Amino acid sequence: MPPINGLSIASLIVGILCCVPPLGMILGAIALARIKKKGERGKGLAIGGMVMSLVGTLLVTAGIAGGGFREAYDGLREAIREERSTRSTFDLRKGQCFDRTAGGPEAEAAEVEIVPCSRPHDGEITGSFKLTGFGKEWPGEKALDAQAEERCETISNAYAMDAWALPDNAWLYYYQPSEDSWRYGDREVSCSVTAETGKLTGSVRADATNLDAHQLAYLLALNPIETALMEEPEESADDDLEANTAWARDVEATLTASAAALEKYQWPAASKKAVTELVAQLKSARGHWKKAADTSDPDAFWEHYERGYDALPYDLGAEARTALGLADTPPDDPTEDPEDPEDPEDPGQSGESGSGSGAGAAV
Repeated sequence: MPPINGLSIASLIVGILCCVPPLGMILGAIALARIKKKGERGKGLAIGGMVMSLVGTLLVTAGIAGGGFREAYDGLREAIREERSTRSTFDLRKGQCFDRTAGGPEAEAAEVEIVPCSRPHDGEITGSFKLTGFGKEWPGEKALDAQAEERCETISNAYAMDAWALPDNAWLYYYQPSEDSWRYGDREVSCSVTAETGKLTGSVRADATNLDAHQLAYLLALNPIETALMEEPEESADDDLEANTAWARDVEATLTASAAALEKYQWPAASKKAVTELVAQLKSARGHWKKAADTSDPDAFWEHYERGYDALPYDLGAEARTALGLADTPPDDPTEDPEDPEDPEDPGQSGESGSGSGAGAAV
């Protein structure tokens, strides 16, 4: 029995699929010529493919003439666009802004829509990282929280270096793997600045990509001070003097380094006077923190502690910021009046905390 011509089969398949309608007719015609010459089988297949290809060609031609084909193409393109713009927060990349499809800032990381940062949006991705130090078994949300919160705070602070420029409703937030995604190898944490209420407008990014050299130098010198102050021990000096004096020494060292960095840099003439005054404030405060670090008496610690904070006013560096073109209004402090250090255990620290399924707390 003679073999079936391969082109006749191809003609039928192309005719059925209608992927390139005229191709089925061409393949069928070639197949018929070879079948006649070589005596192969497949004449019916070739003819069937040619007929179906002809029908497909006529339908496409009619669709183009009537606009139906264009509408179908536009619909397909829109579907592709929507698919590309809707994804999980874990698929977003640094610098992309997004809207959640549902839920508040503590909602699980379901689908989100990528939107321009120039329009009102729910959040902005500041970076991501892979969790380390865990095995294959699900360790639980609490086990992931410590690493996620610490790393995302560092990542977000480096992305939005000018904390004074952050909107009042902005939280530093993170989305971590769920128990289900962990089983499939998900170890990525996505860090973001997210709107606690309402919307964010404009990008919160303030780093080497959009700051000038003077602004960057200023923030690199000053930001470590806030970080050092936020490391205050949970136990008061009355309960753990050793931990508090060690922390005071870290604050002293940070103030010393910040003052040195400011003195070393060549500032523009318009900001030089304000920066010089700022250095004087840092050096004055440094002396009080040194005395707090050197004392062996809790009462003496509190005395120098309060004087150290008084020497670092809440609007520290505002004049220098104005001269450098940075935000010069400090963020609101929701915990207490920064000018009133009556509560020595919590002087001027700001921020709230919360948690959500698969999401970390703001700071």
